[in-house]
Amino acid sequence: MSEVRVRIAPSPSGNLHIGTARTALFNYLFAKKNNGKFILRIEDTDAERTSQEYVDNIFDSLKALGLNWDEGPDVGGEYGPYTQSQRFDIYPKYIQKLLDEGFAYECFCTPEELEAEKEEASRNKKAYVYSKKCENLTEEEKAKLRAEGRKPAIRFNVAKAQKAFHDSSILEFDDLVKGKLHMDTNLIGDFVIMKSNGTPTYNYAVVIDDALMKISHVIRGEDHISNTYKQILIFEALGFEVPRFGHLGMILAPDRSKLSKRHGATAVSDFVEQGYLTEALVNFVALLGWSPSDGQEIKTIDEIAADFRINEISSSNSIFEYDKLKWMNSHYIKMLPKEVLREKLKKYLTKYDLSELTEEQYNRMIDITYEPLTLLSDITDAVAYFFGGDKVEIDEKAQAELETDLSQDVLKSFVEQAEGWEWTEENLHEKLEVFRGKFKEEKGYKPKFTMWAIRAAVTGRLCGADMVVTLAIIGKENSLKRAKAAIKTAMV
Repeated sequence: MSEVRVRIAPSPSGNLHIGTARTALFNYLFAKKNNGKFILRIEDTDAERTSQEYVDNIFDSLKALGLNWDEGPDVGGEYGPYTQSQRFDIYPKYIQKLLDEGFAYECFCTPEELEAEKEEASRNKKAYVYSKKCENLTEEEKAKLRAEGRKPAIRFNVAKAQKAFHDSSILEFDDLVKGKLHMDTNLIGDFVIMKSNGTPTYNYAVVIDDALMKISHVIRGEDHISNTYKQILIFEALGFEVPRFGHLGMILAPDRSKLSKRHGATAVSDFVEQGYLTEALVNFVALLGWSPSDGQEIKTIDEIAADFRINEISSSNSIFEYDKLKWMNSHYIKMLPKEVLREKLKKYLTKYDLSELTEEQYNRMIDITYEPLTLLSDITDAVAYFFGGDKVEIDEKAQAELETDLSQDVLKSFVEQAEGWEWTEENLHEKLEVFRGKFKEEKGYKPKFTMWAIRAAVTGRLCGADMVVTLAIIGKENSLKRAKAAIKTAMV
């Protein structure tokens, strides 16, 4: 097999979608598995929908995922991507070749004429196929139309190309994922490959780019299958080697509808902003339609690449399970070195004044709160009660607990006794053990109810981080003021 060369070719009309990221990942894995090259090409021929903001988002998202491309124009000491808009001088040459050899022709039809054809097909309940009315125009007729101010588009002659390279109107190819696929090219119709303004259309430009970049395998979403037949014919008409094609099933939401923002994040940058680790995203996305040979789901990108087998990708659609992604993300959060985790979490703590804590207190706070995190952003709410000085927001369940006679009894004793305690973790642990034991012995209060009262008053919640460490970080003065406020509030 010649060198494997694959590409991801997003259109910069939006932020990098997770579906496009999955396609990029599978291309990247296939290249690494086969010691090949992974190429990035920005397909920005549609100027109205193209935005530099989206281009930058594509770059940043791919790099964040570790999907670094292997070649392209050198920009500032690094590879930039190929961009179609900077290659416009290339496309006319091959248009002329197709015209010269009869595989394309000029079409002078106006939008109104084309719309009339479509309406007639609709009235006759037929699928619309271009009438080919411009296929055999004479030079005189063309000159007259030009004199009227008409500028021609260029159409590809499907029937002529099919007849030149195939025995029948049926065009077949062997898909790497879905197996043999075929279509009757009579249903395609002669399609535009160059607009009247000189802009190449997608199906034409992508062939020229893939051919000149020597792309060996085109791996993309199944929504491109209908384009593949057109592209194969153009490859053949120009005498280019036809690459192998592989089409991936779609990614669907849990309700099996098209994945959209109403289900949650869909762009890679949105997932990252919410606190998903890119390592977890890559691992999860790799499992959308593909399974490791050893059944072990948690794997690095290098391990996945070594095991990747494109012929074992499922041809069916995949379900994007947000809950599973969160589970996987939680696993990766726990795998992070503590110093790395502490630094990453600061991004989600900007609403708090971290100067209230010493470095040691900050580290201890993270140590006792990170375990339940499924998203890095969960830390924002998880540590809220460590800030605010002597005041804390009390939730509904905690307030109900504080209003019980048991809790009031516990808090009065706690405030009275804790005034004389040394406020260190070691001493607080010892004192609270004795405190809980005393209430159980004298009044029959279970230790958990005793601690619920203190926790509700000091943190405003009934569950949370280790209470001893929490009290030590919040400090003696603020802890006791919160407890006193809870007594006072409940008695009013």
